[in-house]
This record gives sequence, structure tokens and C-alpha cells, in this order.
Amino acid sequence: MRLRVYPTLVLALLSATAALPAAEADNRRLADAASMFKEIMDTPDRSIPRDLLKSAQCAVLVPGMKKAGLIIGAKYGRGFATCRTPKGWSAPVAMRIEGGSVGFQIGASETDIILLVMNKRGMDRLLSSKFTLGAEASVAAGPVGRESQAQTDVTMRAEILSWSRSRGVFAGIALQGATLRADSDTDRALYGKELNRADALNGKVDTPPAAAVLLSTLSRYSGVGK
Repeated sequence: MRLRVYPTLVLALLSATAALPAAEADNRRLADAASMFKEIMDTPDRSIPRDLLKSAQCAVLVPGMKKAGLIIGAKYGRGFATCRTPKGWSAPVAMRIEGGSVGFQIGASETDIILLVMNKRGMDRLLSSKFTLGAEASVAAGPVGRESQAQTDVTMRAEILSWSRSRGVFAGIALQGATLRADSDTDRALYGKELNRADALNGKVDTPPAAAVLLSTLSRYSGVGK
């Protein structure tokens, strides 16, 4: 008996097989983002103030932003953004972050990054294909501690507040010059189709199972959705 081979079926199977490692990496990145956020928030005196979390419109979490080179080098990372909705944190959209100065973190090979988007203008930036912190969106180093009473005027006016963690040190840091862009390839892998990012961030898209832990962790510490 001669077995017939259907080229289209073979190509589909090969494509599905090739997608598996990418999907696993995306799921792991979601888990890493949840773990990173929990570790930071479980040290209240050196964490993001809870009142800021409760008033933030969106959050961007980038676990393990990488730095190549010595004093001057390329920086890049991949993470996820999610926004506040009446029902809780939205289904996440994938983001890439590139460049920018990480100040005292020079020399570190990996740095965790957290951004809080504090107003509607900042949220609108996330819906663009890309934007630069400090140029198209105002950014300031976020305060650290249980409460944010010591905010400066610059912090109060900023669209986005940012923090970083490297080698166990967590601090607010202004990511001037960093570019954030949509990561459409990861969105397709995570949702299995082209994603309308505005619908996702406005709570009109179901949360993929792989993102459930991340969103529940955000809800636990921010009170959003409870």
C-alpha cells in the first residue's frame, strides 16, 4: 500500500511543531512576570507603593531586560501590558522595550522593569505601534515604599512611572530614551490569531489561560477587580 503525502498537511504540521517552543517561551515569560512582581511586592518597605498601584491605569512588566556590552551597549526586553477595566485587569498585550538608560544598573546583564501608566494619555501611548519614553511620553522614577506621600511634582505630572530591579536592588528609575513597541508576533502566538490591542486593553478580549496567574497576582496587590 502506497502512502500519499499531502504537502499542505505536512506544512501545517511543521508550522505547528515550530510554534511550540515559541509558545512555551511566551508562557514562561508570563509566569516570570508574575513571579517578579510578587517578589517585589512581598517586600513592602522596598516595593511599589500600594496607593500608586490602586490608581494606575495600566502596568507594563518586563522580566529580565537584557544588556549587551559594557558601558555602552544595546538593551532589549520583552514583556506584557495590561490595563484597568471595570472587571479587573485586562487581557495582556505583548510589548518590546529597547534602549534607554538604566542608570546605576550599568554592567548588569539582566534587569527587571516595571512601568505604571498613570493616566489616559499614557494608556493611549500603549495603543500606538511604538513610542519613546521621555520624548513622546513623560516618564519619572517611581517612589519606593508602603505609601507614595513623598512624590515630587515631576512624579505627579508624569504619564508613566518606572522602576527596575537588578542583583536584588529595587529602585525607581527614569527610563529616558527607551522605546516601547507592540510585539505582534507574541500576541499572535498567545491568542492564536491577530489581536486587536485596543479591544484587549479595554477588557473586550478573554484572558488566555497562560496569563491567569499574572492577572490574579496584579489584582492581589492592587485591589483592582476585587
